[in-house]
Amino acid sequence: MGFKCGIVGLPNVGKSTIFNAITSAGAESANYPFCTIEPNVGIVSVPDERLDVLAEIASSEKVMPTVMEFVDIAGLVQGASKGEGLGNQFLGHIRQVDAIANVVRCFDDENVVHVDGSVDPLRDIDVIQTELNLADLEVVERRMTRIAKQAKSGDKAVQAELEVLEKIAAVLNQGLPARRVELSDDERYLVRETQLITIKPVLYVANVAEDDLAGEHDYVTVVREYAAEHGAEVVTICGKIEAELAQLDAEDKQEFLAELGLEQAGLDRMIHAGYSLLDLITFFTAGPKESRAWTVPNGALAPQAAGVIHSDFEKGFIRAEVISYADYVAARGEAGAREQGTLRVEGKDYQVQDGDVMHFRFNV
Repeated sequence: MGFKCGIVGLPNVGKSTIFNAITSAGAESANYPFCTIEPNVGIVSVPDERLDVLAEIASSEKVMPTVMEFVDIAGLVQGASKGEGLGNQFLGHIRQVDAIANVVRCFDDENVVHVDGSVDPLRDIDVIQTELNLADLEVVERRMTRIAKQAKSGDKAVQAELEVLEKIAAVLNQGLPARRVELSDDERYLVRETQLITIKPVLYVANVAEDDLAGEHDYVTVVREYAAEHGAEVVTICGKIEAELAQLDAEDKQEFLAELGLEQAGLDRMIHAGYSLLDLITFFTAGPKESRAWTVPNGALAPQAAGVIHSDFEKGFIRAEVISYADYVAARGEAGAREQGTLRVEGKDYQVQDGDVMHFRFNV
């Protein structure tokens, strides 16, 4: 289980440059081969140094990272909610993703014309947010009209859904995204079929000039202030540098990053910010045949984690043998952890922790 992130942005903000760099990086990955599902979709491995350590200890033949899917969503221009540009195609794609990475232009370049004639990050954010709000409002109002008669007839489930939709519509009408509405899990479930775009978490990707990576341009400052106000995260990235990094092997990449004073490539920072945004964690399985990383929501129970590997594991779950990552490394593997007493047997109520190395016992 990986997750899907849609990349959006106005024309000439560097969105396609960043997507192309991401997919090139995927193509260079030794662990997980890049694959293109459609021309605008790429799957890349999620970097995690812990996986390589586990594989070395377990003498694994294969190493399989968890993955992230990027979708380059084209066609967003002012009026997209009304079908302008590739509006309908754009909206259809974006409803399918788990999170949205909004690329915002934070660089000046007279050779790259801005669609609105000048660089203004907040204006660009507002254009995108307005189009997404309008698209969601249309969906919500259409659904409210459709179920109004059923609600009047006394159908309690429909009445509950209508109440939630009314709360969402009120916020959308204020120009705010649906994620600003405080909803319980039950309320979210009631409106799941509407596939609201603005209920999804957003990551702002500030695309800066190479000279601005080390510091903080005023453009980036205003994006950070906006994101903080709206409960979103910001990653600063230079599309040009990412394109160069994507062409380098691992050793040269690290040297280049060191020269720039960076610890991680922008892609890695985007992935980690996405995990934080969606509250995801990673657990591992390790053995001589394969060491593998798996993604689950924070708070997942052991049977749910087992089900990510195979549905039969969840159906017939008996118990999980668990070693924390630190204990696995300290004991140099499962056998050592057994000897040291750091291998634990956990049941159905065990909440998986980030970095757990797990082995599931099941019976079907």
